[in-house]
Amino acid sequence: MVNKRKTDIRNAVRRSYGKIASGKPKDRGCCGSTINIKNSAKEISRGIGYSDEEILKVPEGANMGLGCGNPQLIAEIKEGETVIDLGSGGGIDCFLASRKVGPKGYVIGVDMTPEMLNKSRILARRHRYLNVDFRLGEIENLPAADNTADVIISNCVINLSPKKQRVYNEAYRVLKKGGRVAISDVVLVKELTEEMKQDEKLYCG
Repeated sequence: MVNKRKTDIRNAVRRSYGKIASGKPKDRGCCGSTINIKNSAKEISRGIGYSDEEILKVPEGANMGLGCGNPQLIAEIKEGETVIDLGSGGGIDCFLASRKVGPKGYVIGVDMTPEMLNKSRILARRHRYLNVDFRLGEIENLPAADNTADVIISNCVINLSPKKQRVYNEAYRVLKKGGRVAISDVVLVKELTEEMKQDEKLYCG
């Protein structure tokens, strides 16, 4: 039987991030921060651990200031490896990983929001990222075969899933033996109130 609450959460997240990808007015970045000239995506990214060099390397528009850290710092991505990004968004981490794995490596970005996927695919084609594949899918049901990835990365996405254990099970399934996971995310240090749990904007923020 489908859990209506979990379905509602997933649809709310999809709507929220779809609006951000489409550039609708008054859209918000991670943790409720408004992305504007004063608090730009680049400034947000610097504040959470991306270097100026990394920010300048990715195509304009890929960095949407939606992360809460930099998984690249702990992923130790190497040439020739296969990387899967859970919740790839505009593609910033996929494009950075693409340079690290080189032409013999491969990067798979997974996102459930069609608008995000369309944005990242256009950027990949425009800038000729031939070793990056953006796939439509949910991180609880990854569109990837068993034993595919050397590295799994994720930036501020798993917290949005209503089925977190399922996400970890899927990550384990697609990892090669000896593979590794690099996650940057937010965690609860105390239980949310029922009012908070029912607040769509708060959940998505």
